[in-house]
Amino acid sequence: MKKTSIAPIAKKIAKALTIHNDVRTDHYYWLNDKDNQEVIAYLNAENSYTQQELEHTEPFQKALFEEMKGRIKEDDTTVPYKLNGYWYITKYETGKDYPIFIRRKEHIDAADEVLFDCNIMAKNHSYFKLGGISISPDNKLAAFSTDVVSRRQYTIKIKNLETGEILSDEIINTTGSATWANDNKTLFYSMKDDVTLRSHKIFKHNLGNHSNDDIEVFYEADDTFNTFVYKTKSKKYIVIGSSSTLSSEYRILNADTPHESFKIFQERIHDLEYSIAHYGDSFYIISNADGATNFKLQKTHETDTQKTAWQDVLPHRKDVLIEDIEIFKDYLVVNERENGLNNLRIISWQGEEDYYLPFNTETYTAYIGNNPDFNSDILRYGFNALTSPSAVIDYNFKTKQSIIKKEQEVLGGKFKKENYESKRIWATARDGIKVPISLVYKKGIKLDGTNPLLQYAYGSYGSTIDPSFSTIRLSLLDRGFIYAISHIRGGEYLGRAWYENGKLLTKMNTFTDFIDCSKYLIEQHYTSAKHLHAYGGSAGGLLMGAIINMNPELYHGILAAVPFVDVVTTMLDDTIPLTTGEYDEWGNPNDVKYYNYMKSYSPYDNVLPQDYPNMLVTTGLHDSQVQYWEPAKWVAKLRDLKTDTNKLLLHTDMDSGHGGASGRFESLKEVAREYAFLLDLEGIHG
Repeated sequence: MKKTSIAPIAKKIAKALTIHNDVRTDHYYWLNDKDNQEVIAYLNAENSYTQQELEHTEPFQKALFEEMKGRIKEDDTTVPYKLNGYWYITKYETGKDYPIFIRRKEHIDAADEVLFDCNIMAKNHSYFKLGGISISPDNKLAAFSTDVVSRRQYTIKIKNLETGEILSDEIINTTGSATWANDNKTLFYSMKDDVTLRSHKIFKHNLGNHSNDDIEVFYEADDTFNTFVYKTKSKKYIVIGSSSTLSSEYRILNADTPHESFKIFQERIHDLEYSIAHYGDSFYIISNADGATNFKLQKTHETDTQKTAWQDVLPHRKDVLIEDIEIFKDYLVVNERENGLNNLRIISWQGEEDYYLPFNTETYTAYIGNNPDFNSDILRYGFNALTSPSAVIDYNFKTKQSIIKKEQEVLGGKFKKENYESKRIWATARDGIKVPISLVYKKGIKLDGTNPLLQYAYGSYGSTIDPSFSTIRLSLLDRGFIYAISHIRGGEYLGRAWYENGKLLTKMNTFTDFIDCSKYLIEQHYTSAKHLHAYGGSAGGLLMGAIINMNPELYHGILAAVPFVDVVTTMLDDTIPLTTGEYDEWGNPNDVKYYNYMKSYSPYDNVLPQDYPNMLVTTGLHDSQVQYWEPAKWVAKLRDLKTDTNKLLLHTDMDSGHGGASGRFESLKEVAREYAFLLDLEGIHG
């Protein structure tokens, strides 16, 4: 018999938060202090309660974990790519959680040279992440970075690849990436603000010097912008970029002369977004200049980079979004999106060829892969679909032949593509707009409203959730679940306007789109309110909080991972990491117009005394993107006000942050817990 456990009740301490002559009373503000032992005790009590409530599912969780792990090829390697005389490969070994980075000189069958074995580096750390690896032009040194806290504050070090020695150079609190100048001894990197974690400065480090002596070459004073640095594929320029949600700016410097000054490419203009790539004596620019909402491709000579000199190469098209380009010596590859689907367009520089690679399926994901070699005749790209495992494909421009270099293996012997079905359907939102939904399920199920269904979405920052394959998801599909991705406004699935109509003062469209998709799935008998579950993480967790305040009766279960739910308080606190850079997405609540709108949907501010679905909420104590106290406060308030007896569980990972556990198998235990929670609600235990 299942033991009865008592949910922790957080104490209330009223705190008045006043702005614009409006007072919000926050009874759980005190949870915003992880140095307070009472806060830690409360989080531990919630963890204990969750563990007790899910204790009866633990054997099932273990079985799910082994099942999901059993589909993964443990001794696996990536498809090699060649750069500057070396083949680079990442491999995994049986029983090990972390990758091993190796290279082979000149020939693919040469001896392995181990660059980094993360299994050794991760020892004695409950969390470990290797950030960027940057090889010096002479192939003798590697700048690399590590994070052992999960707060995305990386320490850069340098390894001598000839001797294996880790040099004394050490740079703390960086974004993790570093860029070599062509002299093999000058390194550029981006530094984070200690408090806000905004990347705000670019420094130049000379090999062998103490980081205290590093030279600041750029400071991004606008706290709504982040800055970064990289080298062009041509290896000719070091580029400093600054970006906000709506504007960009770049500075360039010849990589042969790292001690000269950077030259501004095109100064920032509000609402002008652009990115640059160098080829020959020109820069190619993807920009939204002159009202090009879905972006266009332009070109300018490297000696005249101001916007007035930019010339159209591919003009703006109302129904086609330009997402990315890849430049080769003979060809230009353009990653476009039309009607939600990726297209890879091949254009020869000579102007004789202009065509698309064929993808013959209704819903899929295609993307440009790793192509570091300018002179190659091969385009490497990735392809997968909801029913098709990920494939790495090499396409030869000259022969027009495609070779699958590697297709993701699904071990265990049970998976067959033909046993599953995927489709795309369109729900009508309340304002008449058609919203696409990608579906996958096991063939043969009856659409009679009794199927459990997990509906997923994100819907913010213009981030597109493409319909991609997942071996993990098979554990739900094989037990009768339908999986649905709602491509709601706030993402860019249907172009830039799709994003613009789901942000700032149109943000409510994101939530109502999801709800209207839910209603459509029920109307079409894919599921019913008794069997509909919803899942979202981070800004998708905000989505979860909004929909259950608005229409809790539609959902049986909710998974909210690292949810951004205390929108108003967070956006009013510019000391919280990353807040100021979010103003273009959510609005600045110091402006009463945005304050009132934000308050109208903020999940924490709109918790009501009503019935709520069963819920499992997860967070990480060290999360730098969504602070742990947001979900903690939200759960405390829900528990105080909700009028049902449904499950409400909070699990805080006391060792990690926004991305969860760092090991490739450790993270599966988190998924197993979430899946067991959902399956348990459906009465499925095996």
